[in-house]
Amino acid sequence: MRDESAYSQMAAELLAWYDRHARVLPWRVPPDGGKADPYRVWLSEVMLQQTTVAAVKEYFHRFTTRWPNVEALAAADDADVMAEWAGLGYYARARNLLKCARAVAAQGGFPKTRAKLQELPGIGPYTSAAIAAIAFDRPETVLDGNVERVMARIFDDHTPLPAAKPVLTDYAARLTPVQRPGDYAQAVMDLGATICTPRNPACGICPWRGPCAARASGTAPSLPRKTPKAAKPIRFGIAYIGRRSDGAWLLERRPPKGLLGGTLGWPGTVWAESGLVETPPLPANWRALEEEVRHTFTHFHLRLSLRVALLPIDAPGHFVPDAQFNPRDLPTLMRKAHALAASELGA
Repeated sequence: MRDESAYSQMAAELLAWYDRHARVLPWRVPPDGGKADPYRVWLSEVMLQQTTVAAVKEYFHRFTTRWPNVEALAAADDADVMAEWAGLGYYARARNLLKCARAVAAQGGFPKTRAKLQELPGIGPYTSAAIAAIAFDRPETVLDGNVERVMARIFDDHTPLPAAKPVLTDYAARLTPVQRPGDYAQAVMDLGATICTPRNPACGICPWRGPCAARASGTAPSLPRKTPKAAKPIRFGIAYIGRRSDGAWLLERRPPKGLLGGTLGWPGTVWAESGLVETPPLPANWRALEEEVRHTFTHFHLRLSLRVALLPIDAPGHFVPDAQFNPRDLPTLMRKAHALAASELGA
């Protein structure tokens, strides 16, 4: 059992390591480089939920170029924000992003405490702690996947996730310093991302190699333990990709709630494990493509069959002129469908 002085020493060692090795990220202020912008911290943390740093960088740049502050984002059109978010996934985040931006703009800025931050749309326990620590330098306990892994190894705790979360949070709280808590939060995340990695951790160059109990016992590569997940079911669906004789594309905006909520996409059937029924959006010579789209969501795998048709100029429905159509505005699933169908429709 370590005492408070040991935890303080560990935090100091990690901060010294961070001062030398901090990752350069577009939303980050370097160690001791001044105050972080809460807007950029919040935006990056929302984007990084269940998404990698590499995938987020381009989106973050586009968002902050187009909407450089929370007031600009709050005034944005919903459809424009959803289009810029397309491909980043988990679209409820984008809908809550707008709700949160408008709430923050209405109250004149971001609140500084974790409790008040957590009252905002789309901000949960982790995000509120991260913003409070990084943007406002409050000693909050920040626990993401990287930090969970580091804590499980430092304390050699074999409790499987997700049941281990409370005890890992307690470990993280013991180590969180009062001084420079924002830099510390980013330091421990960097440690997990660059050294204490899921596979083949680089224990030999870790600033915490001395006090790491799992390194001493040889169990570090196997931690954290995880409860086995049930196999994902497979669902099936049909998407109808129609193009009018003048080149315009038949599209629809999905309902605001549910998977891909609020995004543009191709008309289609419900997604089900069985009992699929053809439901074309309008009468036409719909042709089936041999190749299907395969896509994985959090809770299931999807196999999407495609039907294509050239439609008359007077066909009813919501059409987007070809000059205004950009596949990048579609979520990844719908982009995959377009990529397979485009040549069949003269695009």
